[in-house]
Amino acid sequence: MTTPQPQTAAAVPPPGCPAHRPAALFGAAVAEDPHGLYARLREQHGPVAPIELEPGVEAWLVLGYPELLELTRNEQLFSKDSRRWRVPAEGRLKPDSRLLPMTSWRPTLLNLDGAEHQRLRAAVSETLARVDHRQLRQATEAAADTLIDGWGPDGTADLIAQYARRLPLMVFTQLIGLPAAAGPHIVELISHFVDSSDKSVRANAEFQAILLDLVRQRRERPAADLTSWLLAHQAAMTDEEAVHHLVVIMVAGNETTINWTGNTLRLLLTDRRFRATLTGGRLTVSDALDEVLWRDPPTQNFPGRWATGDTVLGGQYISAGDMLVLGLAGANADPSVLTPDGVGGNRAHLAWGAGKHVCPAQQPARLIVETAVETLLHRLPDLQLAVPGHELAWRPSPWSRALVSLPVLYSAFTPPRTPPSERPAWTPPSPPSVSTPSEATSTPRTPASGRPGPRSWWSSLAGWWSGR
Repeated sequence: MTTPQPQTAAAVPPPGCPAHRPAALFGAAVAEDPHGLYARLREQHGPVAPIELEPGVEAWLVLGYPELLELTRNEQLFSKDSRRWRVPAEGRLKPDSRLLPMTSWRPTLLNLDGAEHQRLRAAVSETLARVDHRQLRQATEAAADTLIDGWGPDGTADLIAQYARRLPLMVFTQLIGLPAAAGPHIVELISHFVDSSDKSVRANAEFQAILLDLVRQRRERPAADLTSWLLAHQAAMTDEEAVHHLVVIMVAGNETTINWTGNTLRLLLTDRRFRATLTGGRLTVSDALDEVLWRDPPTQNFPGRWATGDTVLGGQYISAGDMLVLGLAGANADPSVLTPDGVGGNRAHLAWGAGKHVCPAQQPARLIVETAVETLLHRLPDLQLAVPGHELAWRPSPWSRALVSLPVLYSAFTPPRTPPSERPAWTPPSPPSVSTPSEATSTPRTPASGRPGPRSWWSSLAGWWSGR
């Protein structure tokens, strides 16, 4: 750990100076110019900066590359168990706080340390490792072609609403064992409760019932899908644990893949170094994927860790129960790890986190995004932005780095590599119904299990992650 150096009188900010006040990690600033915000925080406070997550709710934003590695690797000092957080313990977190979805404790690999985390992580990691990459690429390409084929003849499209936001769920529904035809219905259900429409309560109940039906049917009739493999793993998950982790896979995988796809397409369409890629230039789609993970990672900040005792990190005194936010984009921009041109130049970025809780789905996510981008460029070879690049707007989320829209123009329309009649079907046997799910119940909870409030965990989490 680092030890703070005493400031000289000349270096101490005067009373009333903004440096004395925590920066707000919410609102327009973090959406419009996050890189500028992180640079100012680093200059004012060093690698660990005081922030507010909402008015009156303080935390620490870890911006230093080595400090973030220390934070994520030292489980004894920095726990994933949010029940250690002193803000709610002191009654300072509002019942309707937007921080609740991702800070409330749940029995998942996201919220556990030690042996229980290892048990659940092994189940998820080893399950994801069983995914056949050739089959996943084929399924992604087929989903991409289906979406592109459905666009009108006017030569315009919004690559966020009509492509990046729809494609991942079309793939994930098949991955977990729902039939391909269920994809559009699942997308519709999620759109209702994420956007808090008047159908959100019913849509959320139907979605959770679909997942529970899927788990119960796969208990009786396993198939070649993630749900069956998760249930068959020696971790011996309960039905409740399995549903919770399917939600984690769907939310984290879906939102991350959406943002990574959108941000990569934006880079390809706005950066001259990558524009040549559209016509066979030197820099590749793979290069663009890596640069996005360095500069504009799909998740720019992520909560969090909670201090198990008083300690020091990055020159800041951290008190027991303090929350620390992983500043993934900020740490990637740490001058100590950048090349002279300001780019990392390798895959040592922290977009996936680090330590024992590093994202276990990196390879499937990369394959989906790379295939989605390459398929789009093949199908629409003269693709170009419909508006100036500086007019593109970002979602007002301190967590996701996500575009609101990505309007494009095109005239050429290349046929798909694989004709529709020859596209491989990836539909597991005996799929559960998606139209008449059973009542959303669950297996008995353990005493420590969290119980959803009026708005479900999935619903709140999806909205939180996407900045809605």
